[in-house]
Amino acid sequence: MGNMFLFVLIVAIVSALVLIPFYREDPASERKSKNNAKGNRRLMPGVMITVIVLLIPSVFAYYYITNYDRNPSSLWVFAIIITALGALLSTGMERKVKALLFLVSLVFGTYFLTAFLFNADEKFEIAQMEQEVEIKSFDEKETPASVPPEFARNKMRKAFGQVPNTSYYELGNLQIQKVKGDYVYIAPVEFSGFFKWMKGKETPGYFTLSATDSSANPKFVKSEMIYTPSSYFNKSIERHIRMQYPKHIFYGDVQLEIDDEGKPYYIRSYGEFISARNGFDVKGVVVVDSKNGDTKSYTLSEVPEFIDGAVSPEIVSLQNSYFGNYIHGFWNSLFGKSDVKLPSDEGTEANVSPIFDQNGVMYYFTDFTSPKEGVDSMLGYSLTNSRTGEATYYTGNPDESYMDSQGALQIIEKKFIEKKWHGEMPVIYNFYGEASWLTPVLDSNGFLQNYFIVSAANPEISVFGVTPNEALKQYKTSLQRGGGSVDGSSKADEKQISGTVLRVYKEKSGDFTVVSFLLDNKKSYILSSEKEPLIIYLKEGDKVNVTYLDTDEDFLPAKEIVIEGLE
Repeated sequence: MGNMFLFVLIVAIVSALVLIPFYREDPASERKSKNNAKGNRRLMPGVMITVIVLLIPSVFAYYYITNYDRNPSSLWVFAIIITALGALLSTGMERKVKALLFLVSLVFGTYFLTAFLFNADEKFEIAQMEQEVEIKSFDEKETPASVPPEFARNKMRKAFGQVPNTSYYELGNLQIQKVKGDYVYIAPVEFSGFFKWMKGKETPGYFTLSATDSSANPKFVKSEMIYTPSSYFNKSIERHIRMQYPKHIFYGDVQLEIDDEGKPYYIRSYGEFISARNGFDVKGVVVVDSKNGDTKSYTLSEVPEFIDGAVSPEIVSLQNSYFGNYIHGFWNSLFGKSDVKLPSDEGTEANVSPIFDQNGVMYYFTDFTSPKEGVDSMLGYSLTNSRTGEATYYTGNPDESYMDSQGALQIIEKKFIEKKWHGEMPVIYNFYGEASWLTPVLDSNGFLQNYFIVSAANPEISVFGVTPNEALKQYKTSLQRGGGSVDGSSKADEKQISGTVLRVYKEKSGDFTVVSFLLDNKKSYILSSEKEPLIIYLKEGDKVNVTYLDTDEDFLPAKEIVIEGLE
C-alpha cells in the first residue's frame, strides 16, 4: 500500500505543477502594463496545494478501483488532458513550454493508439508454432478427459447442499486440473454478494469432480479461503496481487489451482507488452496462498509442479489469434487475407479446450478454419502446453480435407434434431490412425446423454455410446466396415497369432457382416467382411492365422485373417 500512496503522490504533484500556472498577473500590474510589459507576478502556493489535495484521492480511487498497472506509460491519456489544460491556463513563455509538453504527450498517445498497425509481425513471431502433420495416436487403453464443463457444473450445483451456510455462497469458475494423477474439475465456493462477504469473511472450500468418469459425484473439500475473486477491498485476490506487484502486466482471469495435498492457491499469468502497451507476451505466473495471502512470482521455467495452467487460456486464445491472423501483417488480416486462418470459438475456456496427453501434461486445443463464410473445413489445429506456452500446429493429412469443430457440432445437432440435443467441447483425437472428433452430447437441460465420435475426413463414419470407451469400440467396428484407417498407424503394435476358433458371433451391419471370434488363447478379435469377405464362413473349430493390433482392448481389432482350408 505504501508504494501505492507514493505513486499517487508523485502523480498528483507533477500534475499540479503542469496544470497550475506558476505566476499570475496582479490586477495592479495590469494597469501599469503599458509602462512595465513584464508585469508583476506572484506565486500561487495555495492553489497548488489545493489541486494536489484534490488530485490525490481521485488518482488513488482510479488505480484502486481499476487495479490498473502503475507504470508511467499507463498515464498517457491523463498526461494529454493535464498538459492541454496546463497550456490553456498559462501565459507567455510558460504556455509555450506546456504546449510543447502537450505535443509530446500527444505524440506518445498517437503511438500508443496506432501501435497495433505496426507490431503485427512481432505478434506473429512470439506466437510462432512448431509444425507437424498429425497428432500422435491415442492410446486405446486410456480414457480421455471428456466430461463436459456444463455437465460438471450442473452436478456441482445439485451437490451444493454440502456447503455450510449455503445461502452465503455460489459456485465459482470451473477449471480442469490433474491432482494426484487424476483428472478433475475444480470449482471454488464464492461469496454471493457484498453483505454476504461482510458476514462470512472467508469461503469454506471448493468442489472436485472427475473429468473422466461421468457417473462420479462431486466432492466438497473444506479449506477456508480469505483471498478470493468474490472478496472485497484488500481481500479481493486481484487487488491483493496488484498491491504486491504494482508494475506487473497481467492478462487473463485468476484461476484456482490445488496442490497434491488439497491446498488451494490462486494464480494469475503475467508478461509484458509487445510494444506501446499493445499485444502481450507471457513470462510467468504469480501464486497466492488463498488463506494467508502469501504471494510469490515465478517465471515459466520455475513454475511449481502442481500448477497445470500457468499460461491462462485467455493468453493462448490471444496468441492463436496472432498466429492465425498476422502471418502476412496487419493489413492482410483485414483485406487480402492470404494464408489467414481463424481459430475457432468452440472451446470451453476462452475459446480453447484444455486436454491432457498420455503423460498427464495439459494442453489447450484449438482448431483453425478458413475466413471464408460457409466453409467448415479445418485448416489445422494447435496444441499449446499450458505450463510453458510452447505450441505445435498440426496441418493434418495433406491428401484429405478435415471437417472443423463447427461441422462436427452441426452433425450432432442434425443427428439429434428431434431431441434437441447439442454437442459441447469437441476435441480432435487420432483414434486407430484416423483423425476423429470426440464430442460429449448434452440435452437441453445440460445433462450428459452420450459421446459422439465422427471421422474428421469421412463424416459419414460416426457412432455414439454411453461412455467414451463404448463409443470407441463401436467406432473401431465402424471404421472397419467404412474403409477407415484401422491399421498399423495406430499407436498399438501389429502382431500375429495362430490358433483354433472356440466361439463365433456374427452381426449384420449394413451391407457387411461384423464377426467377433474367440481363440483358444482366450482372447477375442473383431473383423468386418468388408476387409476380409471370407470371414463370413468362419466357424467354431477353424484353425486361423490372424494379424491384429495389440490395443489391450476386450475385442482386439483384426486386420487380416487366413482360415485354414479357405486360402
